[in-house]
Amino acid sequence: MAANEPFHAESASPDDRVVALHRATVGVPAIRVEDLWVRFRTTSEKRKRRTLKGRILRPGSGRKLKRTIEALRAVSFEVQAGTVYGVVGPNGAGKSTLCRTLAGILPPSEGRVTLSGRVTPLLSLGLGFNRELSGRENILLGGLANGLDPERIADNTDDIIAFADLGDAIDYPMYTYSSGMFARVGFAVAAHLDPEILLIDEALSAGDASFKNKCTERIAELCESDVTVLIVSHGMEIVKHLAERCLWLDTGVVRGEGPVDEIIDGYLNSQGVSEEVAAMEDM
Repeated sequence: MAANEPFHAESASPDDRVVALHRATVGVPAIRVEDLWVRFRTTSEKRKRRTLKGRILRPGSGRKLKRTIEALRAVSFEVQAGTVYGVVGPNGAGKSTLCRTLAGILPPSEGRVTLSGRVTPLLSLGLGFNRELSGRENILLGGLANGLDPERIADNTDDIIAFADLGDAIDYPMYTYSSGMFARVGFAVAAHLDPEILLIDEALSAGDASFKNKCTERIAELCESDVTVLIVSHGMEIVKHLAERCLWLDTGVVRGEGPVDEIIDGYLNSQGVSEEVAAMEDM
C-alpha cells in the first residue's frame, strides 16, 4: 500500500475531508482512505464516596471529566471498483465507525476519504426504517432515503419483494419482524436500488443460511456490474468467500491489510480461535 501524505483537518473544511467523485473518473479507486483519524469527545462524572444522605440531597454533584476517544487512528487503504473488500476485527476495533465515516454520517477528524460513486449504506438492522410502517412501505422509504425518485423505486419494488421472500408479512408493520426479517428487507432494498458503493455492516449476521447464500449470489452479480462492496462481519467464512482483500482493525489501528486469506488467518491466530470455531458464526 503506497504511503500517502497526511491531510490535516485543521487546514481544511469538513467538505474537503469527504470527497465524492463520479464513477467515470479513470484510474481512481472506488474508495480511498488516507491517514484517517476519528475522535469523539465525551464527558463523564467523577464522584467521590458519599453518604446516602449526600446522594439524595445533591444527586448531581461531581466533577466532570472530559475525555477524547480515538476511534480510528491513521487508517489508510484503497478499494478497487467492482471488488468486494472485507473489514474484520474484535468488538470495539472501530469497524462500524469506519463504515459510518465512509457513509458520511461521521466526519473525519483528520485525513481524507475519497469516494468514486454513490454510497448505499446497509449499516445496521432497521436503520432508516419506520417500525410502524409495513415492509412494503419501508421499501419506498429506503429508496427515498438513498436519493431515488418514487418512479424508479416503483420499478424495482416487485424484485425487492421477491428477493426478501417474506410472503404476506411484507404488508405487516415492521415492529412484528424478527431480526432476520429486518435483514431480508434491508439487504433487498440496498442491493436492488442501483448501488455504486455498497457498505454492509454486520447486517447479514442475522439471516439464515439460505438467505446468506442468496445475498452472496446477489453480491457477485453486483460486482459483475462494477459495484464495489465493503463488508464488515464477524462471520469469517462470509468474508473469506466474498472478499479479495481485507483490512484488520484493532482498537482503531490497522493491524494488517492484504489478501483476505492471509489477513483472516492472522486475525484468528491473534484471537486464539480455530477456523472451525470461526465458521460456526456463519451458521
